[in-house]
Amino acid sequence: MLQKLKRGGPPPRSGSPRSRPEQGAEERPALEPHRAGNEPTAPPPRLRAAAAAVSVSKMAVEGGLWAASASGPAVHATPEQSHTERLVELPASFRELLTFFCTNTTIHGTIRLVCSSPNRLKKVSWGLLLLGTLGVFSWQLGLLLEQYWCYPVIMAVSVHSESKIFPSVTLCDMNPQRPRSLRYHLEALDAFAQESIYSLYKFNFKEGRDTLFTNVPGPEPPFKLDRGIRLQRLRHLGNQHKVGFKLCNSTGGDCFYRTYSSGVTAAQEWYHFHYMDILGLMPTAGEDSHQSHFVLSCRYGSKDCQAKHFRTFHHPTYGSCYTFEGVCAAQHPGITHKISLVLRTEPQVGFPLLSTKADIKVMIHGHNHTPFLEHRGFSVRPGTETTIGIREDEVRRLGSPYSRCTDGSEGVDVRLLYNSSYTRQACLVSCFQQLMVENCSCGYFLHPLPAGAQYCSRARHSAWGHCFYRLHQALEDHRLSCDSRCPRPCRETSYKLSARTSRWPSAKSANWILGVLGEQTPHQSPSPRSHVAKVNILYQELNYRMVDEAPVYSVPQLLSATGSLWSLWFGSSVLSVLELLELLLDATALALLLGFRWLCGAQVSQRGTSTASGPACSHAGPGAGTLKSEPLGTQWGLWTASS
Repeated sequence: MLQKLKRGGPPPRSGSPRSRPEQGAEERPALEPHRAGNEPTAPPPRLRAAAAAVSVSKMAVEGGLWAASASGPAVHATPEQSHTERLVELPASFRELLTFFCTNTTIHGTIRLVCSSPNRLKKVSWGLLLLGTLGVFSWQLGLLLEQYWCYPVIMAVSVHSESKIFPSVTLCDMNPQRPRSLRYHLEALDAFAQESIYSLYKFNFKEGRDTLFTNVPGPEPPFKLDRGIRLQRLRHLGNQHKVGFKLCNSTGGDCFYRTYSSGVTAAQEWYHFHYMDILGLMPTAGEDSHQSHFVLSCRYGSKDCQAKHFRTFHHPTYGSCYTFEGVCAAQHPGITHKISLVLRTEPQVGFPLLSTKADIKVMIHGHNHTPFLEHRGFSVRPGTETTIGIREDEVRRLGSPYSRCTDGSEGVDVRLLYNSSYTRQACLVSCFQQLMVENCSCGYFLHPLPAGAQYCSRARHSAWGHCFYRLHQALEDHRLSCDSRCPRPCRETSYKLSARTSRWPSAKSANWILGVLGEQTPHQSPSPRSHVAKVNILYQELNYRMVDEAPVYSVPQLLSATGSLWSLWFGSSVLSVLELLELLLDATALALLLGFRWLCGAQVSQRGTSTASGPACSHAGPGAGTLKSEPLGTQWGLWTASS
């Protein structure tokens, strides 16, 4: 073999039969002198060059590279060695990638694209079916996601039973207080009301007028009632005969009429407007003491109520009010576990336009909640025994993103003007009062004032009535921002009431019952039947309904619905989706590699030499010009190893 190399023959390739020693006797004697201890003969230069080429070629094949020696020709790896599986290996084309995916995926129908390749009609048909199925699935999935992102809820109703705490009970005698400090103002208003009603209906109230403030000492204050806003019959507004009054802004323009088809309602609303205007002159008018014997007796079960169980306040329209806040637990439903109150109404004071009802106002509400009697109060007729049954419902809302609710006043941009727990009605009233102060420069007398504001009165704000009624109409039409600024509580308790009435006291027992009640009210004669009432409050049943919001689509339900759609149209599982993701990743990587190879080829063609290297191909090695003749998996190993 050494003789053949000396003759100038080409060096044998690595792995060829000529490179392996033969089993002949000619090679063995050549090695015998070395074993015997003779000096070895140095190999010639060509043999050393061939051995170096074989060594470099072996290293290139093991690393997935192509390499060449500095002086010898390029040496290639054998097919068996180049087929060794690598960490990352990609197909050579998109066609090969799709063929591999359709052949091996678990998605139904894709194998038909490969099996039907000889038949173009079937191949096109199955391709269209797969595309149509994918389109229908995408459409249904879009509808499902759209419904999920609307965050719909369902109401789950459950019934529970346990002992309950009695709610708060507010009762008002419907006899509003007339402050002595405003006696001349209210007397002037009564006289003006009498003139207006006489001019419209020729009815004289002079004989029935109250003289409560007669002979009250003190100088008469400088006060002149504004007679510009008067009660009048409005016949020119359509064909109907209506009664009302006109309101204008501060410049006398933008006038509108508050009209009513009922003269009684018009007179009451007109009188109430002037009454609030007068009370606005002195915000402390409601602080005058008002002695009242409204609650004659109170018992819960077999125990008497105590004074600490009541909280008293005065309402400008509903008079003296008492809120029973005793913490009483109802262990059993029915009449034996009730709150029983005996109430006495007083003759109304002043002109009978502020209140025309001879009744008692009652409202049942939660503890530490402000009672808004004008919204949820109901009337109890004197001379009767009224039994009020309570059924309780509790609502629990999910909150964002399913519904907008709040736990307390946190997260609400309306500052509550009431020193009580958060309710939506308290928030709406506080929001309206703040808008009233911002737009009208004053606040309505029935509601608390924000800091630094003052109550409305025509003596200070000549057009506050025009501003108030415009704003109030916008609130009723839901054109103010208060509806959106005041969310509902996330946990809310409501009470459903039912009432039964009977005549009380009866004809036989009226004399002695009224006599005993009259003895309990000093300096008063026994009250007639029309001035007393009995109110019983009890739980009809201790079972209460719990209404919980539940999402229509939670995340597990969304995944379940999506899986059902996927199985319906493709008959596969979650792993099939992962196969699709793998296909997308392989296609992306293949596109990047093809683009990189195209970029390297463009740079090589521009420089006009196969050994040119630029910033984009500086790591490709001297063999970059021959990349297009190898599989992309080998190229990936080449670029990874070189980088």
